[in-house]
This record gives sequence, C-alpha cells and structure tokens, in this order.
Amino acid sequence: MTTTFPAMVISDENGSHRAALTQLSLADLPDNDVLVEISHSSLNYKDGLAITGKGRIARRLPMVAGIDLAGVVVESRVPDWQPGDRVIANGWGLSETEWGGFSRFQRLKAQHLTRLPAGFSALEAMAIGTAGYTAALCLLALEDHGTLSQPGEFLVTGAAGGVGTVAISLLAARGLSVIASTGRTSEETFLKSLGASGIIDRNTLSAPGKMLQAERWAGGVDSVGSHTLVNALAQTVYGGAFAACGLAGGADLPGSVMPHILRSVALLGVDSVLSPQPRRNRAWALLERDLNRNKLIALTTLAPMADLPKLAEEIVAGRIRGRTVIEIG
Repeated sequence: MTTTFPAMVISDENGSHRAALTQLSLADLPDNDVLVEISHSSLNYKDGLAITGKGRIARRLPMVAGIDLAGVVVESRVPDWQPGDRVIANGWGLSETEWGGFSRFQRLKAQHLTRLPAGFSALEAMAIGTAGYTAALCLLALEDHGTLSQPGEFLVTGAAGGVGTVAISLLAARGLSVIASTGRTSEETFLKSLGASGIIDRNTLSAPGKMLQAERWAGGVDSVGSHTLVNALAQTVYGGAFAACGLAGGADLPGSVMPHILRSVALLGVDSVLSPQPRRNRAWALLERDLNRNKLIALTTLAPMADLPKLAEEIVAGRIRGRTVIEIG
C-alpha cells in the first residue's frame, strides 16, 4: 500500500477557506471503522462551493473535500463490511463534518456506506453521484405523493446541471412529457436527447410573478429555489407537486400560500445528506432500473483530481453541463 497519496484538502488561509492538493498518509486519516481505497468521485455544485471557498461548506478544518466516493474496502473493523466489498457514499456530512471523497484512501463510518449496486461500475455510480441520487430521491417523493400518475407536463429547473439532467432522463423513462428550464438554450439538442420534449428560458421563471398564474405543470423537480420555485408552484395544476432539492438561485422563498390552499399544490422538500438507508436503497434501485446507461455516458465527463480547482470555478459559474466524474485511483 502506498506510503502517501494525494487529497484535496480545505484549510484556513488568512480567515478564508482554501483548497489544494496535499499529500496525506494513512496515519492522517480519521479513526473510523472502514478503510476504503477510492477509485472515483464526482463534482457537485456543493463541491464547487467548498473548493472555491465561495460557500463555507466545511464546518471544521482541515477537511478533505468531496461529498461522493466509490471504491473498495481495504480494511474493516466491523462484520458488515469485508475487504473487497464495493461501496459508495453520498452525503452524510462528507466535506462538512466528515472527511470526504477527493482522496485516494479514506476511513469512513460503517453506517455511511452503501453497497454498490451490482448493475453499476464505480465510474457509473459516480456519474450518477449525489446529483443523480438526489434526482432519484425527488422522483420517489413525487411517486409517493401520487404526482407521477397525473397527466400533463413536468418541469425540471436547472435542467443542464447534474440534478436536472438525471431528472429529465428518469421522468422521460416513465413516458412523461418533460419541459426543461435552462439559461443555456444552446443546450436544446442535448436536453432533448435526454428525453425533454421542450425547453423554456429560465428568465421566464426567475423574476417576481403573481401569486397564482395560469396552470401548466403537473409537477416537477426544482434545484434552483427562490423566484423560480415560487413561479413554478404558482403555475402548478390542482393537486400537483414539486420536489425541491437545491438553491442555486437563492435560499429565499418569496411566495404565497395561495397555490397550496387554493389548488392543493404540495412542496416536497428533498434532503440527500441524511436520507435514511432504506430510502437510499430505493433511490439506487430506481436508478438501476430506469436510468438509461447510454444517456448517462452522454452527459458524463471524466477528469483528474488536478483539474478540481478549475472545474470548481466552472460549476459555481454554471458552466458545467451534466456530470463530471473525478478519477481518483
């Protein structure tokens, strides 16, 4: 086993968070029960905030960044995990309170690991990553609410991003009519190749609007928040629902109760970080069953860890399309 290995470590620099590739040893890692050799991770919007320092994601320093990882168990002090087991981890405070996945090796808490579904390679699992897994959780929320059985159009905001691209593919796999909202209308051909039946410019949703608007959406998936989510809710048909999982456009919700009390519209909050294991397993089973592998490859770019600082700037600026897998091993 290698003596030292690279990791993307966030530290304090004159009161600001700064991330840099740093050489670590096994002795530097936390004293958790399972040692994993990581082969792949992925780049998410949250990772971009953590690495650039534009969001105070890390709650203690130093911190290894990366909210996702896929790899193989090397050592274990618990019977649930054995050397050779293929595992993934998403959320659970990785990159915040727990050392994360941008590292060749990591020691993790046993309860934070999920068995890699047999149908996925490590690369495919990280092409899905937290963004795609969150999209699956959103579909489960809409499914459990009964929304996916409603006729009509389904809206996906932030459509060219990680959550949006997977959400489009999963909704289209159900035979639903999907409208993609994006600020990059040049991506129309790409989004339609994922299953979108049409696109709208995000500017049509991002400005303040009326409390109730013409009904259009049976439901949808929102990763933007703020006025975009408020307008989407104001345009949702009677009994429809939106699953909300992000705040790329703002953490505020400057809206009204009118859609909820006059049209029975539901706002379903979706958290991926602390989602319980049974729900995680349902989400990964949904992905294994419904996600088109060819479409997954079409929306995925592979990059080395050395590119993380540049890619972090790109994803925060909204210039990353689809999913970016980081090759660790």
